[in-house]
Amino acid sequence: MPADLTPVIAASARWLLNAYPPPPGALSRALAEAQARQAAALAAALRYPTAIDGQLLDLLGPGGSGRLDGLTGCDPRPDDTAWRTWVDETVVSWAACLLADPDLAGTAHRALDATEHRTGALRRLTDPGTHGAGATALLRHPDLTDAVAGLHRTALLAALGVQGAEPA
Repeated sequence: MPADLTPVIAASARWLLNAYPPPPGALSRALAEAQARQAAALAAALRYPTAIDGQLLDLLGPGGSGRLDGLTGCDPRPDDTAWRTWVDETVVSWAACLLADPDLAGTAHRALDATEHRTGALRRLTDPGTHGAGATALLRHPDLTDAVAGLHRTALLAALGVQGAEPA
């Protein structure tokens, strides 16, 4: 993943983990973080498919988490706002879609061939296993994430060329 998308990926994954936290424990946190990062990386690569898109992102900024925070009822502490400026609403929404639907994540991974990015293996995202699924029970629950995923689901499905797909 090009370095220019790294701040958006990190902030978007962090937002997802704060909004839909894993169960207590270091292993659960690590598994959830790996899946959230993979989903955010894939979503960012699809959202910003070329180097020029990444440069425009650097110039204009991603928009921040304000709408997402309001949608989920989050009221960030004043000392916890700097990283939130790097959250990209569309990347978070697309990542939520990918986390809730492993088949869609597989389709999205195959669509990377049309971009200038490569994310490598995304096994934790597409096949999280028992421990991984338990660590992301909230993050992968379609009913819980639907408000966020639904914001830009149609655009993701259009970008992937998926016709008539219903949310998982």
